[in-house]
Amino acid sequence: MHFTFVCVGKLKEAYMQAAVADYVKRISKYASVNTAEVQESQESSEARRIEKEGEALLKRIPQSGCLIALDLHGKKMSSEQFAEYINARAVDGCSDITFVIGGPDGIAQSVTSRADLRLSLSDMTFTHRLARLILSEQLYRAMKINNGEQYHK
Repeated sequence: MHFTFVCVGKLKEAYMQAAVADYVKRISKYASVNTAEVQESQESSEARRIEKEGEALLKRIPQSGCLIALDLHGKKMSSEQFAEYINARAVDGCSDITFVIGGPDGIAQSVTSRADLRLSLSDMTFTHRLARLILSEQLYRAMKINNGEQYHK
């Protein structure tokens, strides 16, 4: 399997970079992982920022494979359901999965409309940087679940 994270903004804090890198390293035992980052927009209006970031994200999203957009209003899944979803994509022949994480103002409708799945991590709102860490951990957890290995309790 191959996973790609397409994200708005860079991880600025060293501790956040280290935490995400640790999970990416763990995931790499099971699959390859790439990250593409686009700049946060400096537009003055929120709607325009979301639109500009959406345009930049769409340029970085591969044309093939499965697209999962993190969206506050998306589908909520347990860790087990997420693992099942990832496994089902692999069984269906979709070995390339791209996750898209929008910026601080959210994610453009032009991106979510292309998604095969709109995924919500929680009813709570997280920063887009923290969402990348949570997603990394949950993806690692899914790999462990799908391989019948100890980690998940």
